[in-house]
Amino acid sequence: MKIYMTIGTYDYLKKIEEKHPNENIITMQNPGNALLIHETSGDTIFKEPRSYEVIDSSGSFDQARFAVLNNIPVTDEGRPLFEHRFKNRAGLIENEPGFAAIRVLRPIESNTYIILTLWQNEKSFRDWQDSYAYEKAHEKRGTESGIDRQPQIFSSPSYVTKYYIPEDE
Repeated sequence: MKIYMTIGTYDYLKKIEEKHPNENIITMQNPGNALLIHETSGDTIFKEPRSYEVIDSSGSFDQARFAVLNNIPVTDEGRPLFEHRFKNRAGLIENEPGFAAIRVLRPIESNTYIILTLWQNEKSFRDWQDSYAYEKAHEKRGTESGIDRQPQIFSSPSYVTKYYIPEDE
């Protein structure tokens, strides 16, 4: 499975989504821009997308109204360790109220992995951040055995982007 992403104006991207009703596509926006995500095992509908391979997946886009993309630049040497960590995650997030989906995305042409989580609303995401499941998923962060303390795994700091997914009109 692959995920393709492109940015643009919300209205333009929404028209692309509407032209392809049989594809798994989701259009989202934040105050800075709009993002269109296409998940498929076939070819993308985009001309020049950012391309990712899905290495872990749970849930569906159907009920999602809020998206969080944790963008994590990883060195070539760090890829196996990083992927191992996410392929062996506890999976507790799936049981959180308001959870819709998670995709762990390996970049095809860059060094930035994306952990995409989709939620029924922003409150559900914030509640998860205050939950035991979040604490458990991040319990080693900042410790000697935490992946964030591995010296050559990250090429630069990670960053988070958040988007709202408007209801279809």
